[in-house]
Amino acid sequence: MSDKIKYQLEIEVKSSTKVLYNMISTPSGLSEWFADDVNIKNDVFTFFWDGSSEEAKLITKRKGEAIKFQWLEDFEDGEKTYFELAIKVDELTNDVALMVTDFAEEDEMDEAKLLWTNQIDDLKKVIGS
Repeated sequence: MSDKIKYQLEIEVKSSTKVLYNMISTPSGLSEWFADDVNIKNDVFTFFWDGSSEEAKLITKRKGEAIKFQWLEDFEDGEKTYFELAIKVDELTNDVALMVTDFAEEDEMDEAKLLWTNQIDDLKKVIGS
């Protein structure tokens, strides 16, 4: 069992919640910003990057709100880790943000946060945010 630490990022995204949810919850949406390609079979998403692939099990999906995955490797190792992409709407301003919850080793935390920030920047470009 590793010593992964939970962290969260909140990044404003100028988008409708419907468009944003589609981008974080469907293989076609995820393949536009998160991975080169994404396949799904029996609630297991396979993400492809530069000739390599990783599989993640869909844990929960709240329509229009959030999606949570666990990497199969972590699942098989008995880890309690996951990554979640949740849409947050400010009640006063109606600003939309994407909340990322993930886990990383302490010495990899800055790199992990930077990776997510770059991924969300790609997402913003795709949706014109």
